[in-house]
Parts: sequence; C-alpha cells; structure tokens
Amino acid sequence: MFHGEGHFVRTHDLLEIDAKQLLSSQAFAPQWVKAELSQNPFVVVRRGLATGYEIPIGVRGTERNQRWAAFCHSKLVKSVLTPSQLLTRAIPTSRANATPALRALDLLKERWMESVLPWGPGGSVGFELASGRHVATPESDLDIVIYAEKRMTAEEAKSVCDHAMNLPAVVDIRVETPVCGFSLKEFAGRGPAAILLRLARGIVLAKDPWGDEIGSMDPNYAAARSVLPTRDCGRLRKNEFRRTDVQMNRRKGAAK
Repeated sequence: MFHGEGHFVRTHDLLEIDAKQLLSSQAFAPQWVKAELSQNPFVVVRRGLATGYEIPIGVRGTERNQRWAAFCHSKLVKSVLTPSQLLTRAIPTSRANATPALRALDLLKERWMESVLPWGPGGSVGFELASGRHVATPESDLDIVIYAEKRMTAEEAKSVCDHAMNLPAVVDIRVETPVCGFSLKEFAGRGPAAILLRLARGIVLAKDPWGDEIGSMDPNYAAARSVLPTRDCGRLRKNEFRRTDVQMNRRKGAAK
C-alpha cells in the first residue's frame, strides 16, 4: 500500500496519469514506453519500495517482453481504478466471444457475487477493462486479485479455488494482504509447508502471510498503517460459495 496527495493505492491498482509530465522526467525511457503512454496513459501499481510520494509503477507494451518499471509522483495521478471497480465495466460481446479470459470473468462474477472480500481482474484483462485497449488475447489467462486483510484458512482458500474451476480460461488467483502477495492455489494446498510470499523487498518463504514477522520485513508496512484508513473486509463466510451456487440454480430453474 502506498499513500500520496489524496491517493491511497495498492499493488495491482491501475492509474491514469499525466503521461507528458511523467515522460519529461524519464529521459532514458525506451521509445516504446513513450509511444504507449502517449496513446494510453495507464500504468499499474507494482510491488516495490515506496520513496516519499513516489509510487512504483509498471508500463505495459504490446509485446510480452515490453514491461518497464518506474516511479510516478502521486501528483501526476489523475484517477485510480481498483480491480474491484473494473468488475462494473461491460465486456463487449465481440471481445468475450474472441477472448476466453473475458468470458471466464463474466462467469466468475456470477459465481462470486456474494464474496465479502474485495476482488477483481488483474493482468491483461484488468488492463484492457481500464484502458479500453485490446491487450487480452485468446491465449491469455484470467488473473484475479483478492484483497484479504484478515487471515484466511486453507479450507476457505480451497473453497475459493474450487469455485474458479471449469472456466473457459485458466484462472490464476493472487491474494494480497497488507504486507505481501501469494498464490491462493499454493496456500490452499500447502499443508504445513512454507509458501512463496512476495514482499516489496523481494521473495521470502514463510508459513503465515498475515504473521507479524512478515510485517516486520516490509519497510512500507509501518508507514502504510500510520496513514491508511482501517478496512475491515471481514472473513469468508462459511458455505458462501455454496449459497451462490444455489442462487444460480434457482435462476436457471426460473428461466426454464
């Protein structure tokens, strides 16, 4: 989490920025970065060490190898789009028909409509919904981000994974705590083993993504806790996804 002048942003948020101002301070930016930002002034908040009001960002190009990391001052941010907000963006039928990941997102919204945790698309799907640029391809996975400020059990994680199965595209679910990010699938099946946790300073192996020892590893954490409002996202309710399935079955029955 990062804070700035009127903006509170988290990893995976998409920012509309003043591209001209940003590029004026980036003399060594590749030519493709200048071309991309001139046409689509959107960047993604990446995981990184905060430096004052500088937000770590990533610029996405048209090719898979075109990814560029930089820092953006918060005063250059025009608007912030969270993954959850992107769920309200309509997906054109033509794009859904051509892109399995976009079809999968529409189906997942039905399955997870009662989720109490903030979630939404990341990766190419999230970027396309934010910018309007067609970057998701027929081969794209559906990257999903779940924000979990309170501890999730392995049983709850497995239930979420189970309800993302049998979709038109592979679904990769990442969980973000206030301190780190990790794979939900890995957490659900870890048993007593440690898993890979992504922190601002790098990757570590640990068992508890919400543990105090993880917070002490992140130099951004103390600062974020002192300025960010408390968000009580709650816990996953027992049988939450089962209720959603029942609701969907009732809808199907009513449609017959």
